[in-house]
Amino acid sequence: MRFTARRKGIAAAVVTVAIWTGFIVIGRASAGLTLLPFDIALLRVLGAGAVLLPWGWVLARRAAAAGQATSLLGFSPLPPRQTVLTGLSGGLVYAVLAYAGFFFAPAAHASVLMPGSLPLWTTLLAAALLAERITPARALGLACIVAGDLLVGGASLLGAFSGGELWKGDVIFMAAAFCWSVYSVLARRYGLDPVRATVAITVFACFTYVPAFALAVGAGGLPTRLAQAPWGEIAFQALFQGVGSVVVSGIAFVQMVRAFGPVRSTMLTALVPGLSALAAVLLLGEPLGGNLLAGLALVTAGILFGVRGATQKRAASACQTGAVGQKDTERLAA
Repeated sequence: MRFTARRKGIAAAVVTVAIWTGFIVIGRASAGLTLLPFDIALLRVLGAGAVLLPWGWVLARRAAAAGQATSLLGFSPLPPRQTVLTGLSGGLVYAVLAYAGFFFAPAAHASVLMPGSLPLWTTLLAAALLAERITPARALGLACIVAGDLLVGGASLLGAFSGGELWKGDVIFMAAAFCWSVYSVLARRYGLDPVRATVAITVFACFTYVPAFALAVGAGGLPTRLAQAPWGEIAFQALFQGVGSVVVSGIAFVQMVRAFGPVRSTMLTALVPGLSALAAVLLLGEPLGGNLLAGLALVTAGILFGVRGATQKRAASACQTGAVGQKDTERLAA
């Protein structure tokens, strides 16, 4: 069986959904353990860097030999501008925001607000930067997503007036989703190769976040619990957050974007909110209230509306192209 581009995209989507679901549940569970958000982000960068820095050096050497631009002392196979833009949005800022959000809001909120709001941000950014048209079906899907986000985050935002802190996590989750949407649109705009893009964002994080973390901790301006954390927890976070969430999931996500486009790719993650919310209830003992269930249903419906609309549009375009081709054939035959 030939492994076509579409089959690669479907396989990449399955891998992405599985790892994103685990990322949300494990990220929330980790927030109650020893490490702080900046500690987990550091282990994510170091774990991914152990795999991708040597890989990046090899790819950069090949790129340089072919006359292509490289950056960051020859470790990033992408030009400086692409490395910085993708590294900030898809690597450094996204990771710090996501881990910080878990310290304020439960995984069920993250499951709706992070993967759930991706189609909203990505559609708006794709319309602005890639000139993609927002179809009626996609607009209906986005309306459902906004309504679902408001159902989930609205109550916590109102709780801010009584001293609650859930709203902080909800806002942070939405900001993290925006950063990842920027990355997905940039990956499509630049036509990035999955491996090269993942290597570039990791190299950027290694060259910026690691020294900044060391300086901030050394100066006493940033708290850390790395010294108190068990070695087992440190190794697990480096492996899952670094190798799993960055290397494997990062390559799979960009492969999915190349196969289906940024908007449809974020909409193909429709299973993530439901799976991660259910896992949070079963594994973490989190409550699943009525507003969360309603918000989850609306977000999932919105994502599916968008996927269906995109599929129908592509099918209609294919039929129209086929009809034109048939008329041309008949005219030539006549």
